Amino acid sequence: MRWLRCQTKDETFYGILNDDIVSKVHGSPFDGYEQTTQTFSVEEVKILPPVIPKTFYAAGVNYKKHVLEAASLLNREPNLPEKADIGYRANNAIIGHGDPIVIPKDATDKIHYEAELVVVIGKVAKNVSMEDSLKCVLGYTVGNDVSERTWQASDRTLWRAKNTDTFKPMGPWIETEATLNDMVTTVRLNGQETISFDTNDMIFGVEKYISEITRYLTLYPGDVIWMGTDGTSKDMKNGDTCEIEISGVGTLSNPVIRDS
Repeated sequence: MRWLRCQTKDETFYGILNDDIVSKVHGSPFDGYEQTTQTFSVEEVKILPPVIPKTFYAAGVNYKKHVLEAASLLNREPNLPEKADIGYRANNAIIGHGDPIVIPKDATDKIHYEAELVVVIGKVAKNVSMEDSLKCVLGYTVGNDVSERTWQASDRTLWRAKNTDTFKPMGPWIETEATLNDMVTTVRLNGQETISFDTNDMIFGVEKYISEITRYLTLYPGDVIWMGTDGTSKDMKNGDTCEIEISGVGTLSNPVIRDS
């Protein structure tokens, strides 16, 4: 099932997407819903971020190749994680499929995409075992963890390098039937493929992260966990379009503009 959060000129609502037809529901996939007879073509609605999370979790470095390449970029020794490290991102940075990524006028040219699988939590979870962890997952969507690398290297925190407005595209929908081991993540910049990797080739997988988080924190419906990225990103600039596809989940596409 594909859950689409969308907007018309009159209202914002969740719908179930079949082919190019959105069937409106009353309610949401998190709180219960009732399907209506009202339908729209996907071209008739504005696609919104599929969820605005209560808490926005982000995996630390979670792909070996990316750890090595990031260390080289920052002139540091590589430090492979020994445990599943958890960080946070800010809701203010979230935008949807098709919305522009806006580069601040004082940013450098080192604006990079990071293609990430996003886990969407569907049930309250606390002290969950790895074996039971996927039972609390509603589904998956696609995220682009846009990063200003110069700020990331120079600032003491990630407050602007990762959380500047528009730096967290997410969407286009929540896919409830995707299988982790079947997923491949592909990035295209202006239509040219730049990165492709097996999505589930993580240092620590979804099950481990959920189990580790819920030892200390309660996960709630609508929370999201961004699972990290692999590969080396190219610089994004004004006029570019960044497209991230995760097979079995969907394709997230956003134009890039520089604030003047």
